[in-house]
Amino acid sequence: MKTELAKEGEISGTFSLILYGSRHIEDVETVAILDKEGDGYTFEPFAPEFNYKIMKNVPAKEAFKTAIEFVSWHSSFRRVQLSRIFDYKGNTLGYELRPLYFPLTFGVSETIEVDYWAKGNKVIVRIKLLPSVEEKLRGGVTKDQD
Repeated sequence: MKTELAKEGEISGTFSLILYGSRHIEDVETVAILDKEGDGYTFEPFAPEFNYKIMKNVPAKEAFKTAIEFVSWHSSFRRVQLSRIFDYKGNTLGYELRPLYFPLTFGVSETIEVDYWAKGNKVIVRIKLLPSVEEKLRGGVTKDQD
């Protein structure tokens, strides 16, 4: 699966809205995914169910608005980045809204890496903090030093 930057006007139809993260005050491992309904694919986060929630049959405008509200809560939030998620044939399967932060807070604007891969009729989604951001959130202590 691939992604490319998109514009809000491209989003139409009905979606399953996946809201991942926002579990605690410094949780910047946060992203919203609009899974286009009726395309034969279902997005599935590679994570425990308590890390995300899914809202089904959400109209495009409502899904987009809810997604922005979900990813923009952090005090260092700067803006949202919207990307189109598509398969190898160019078919749009959904959209990703990720928060971008002021670089002074975490050293970078993007704090997460998101990977998508197809497994049958599922699109598996792996969301992970960038190592530099994880280290900064842990006070400069790496996992090996714990």
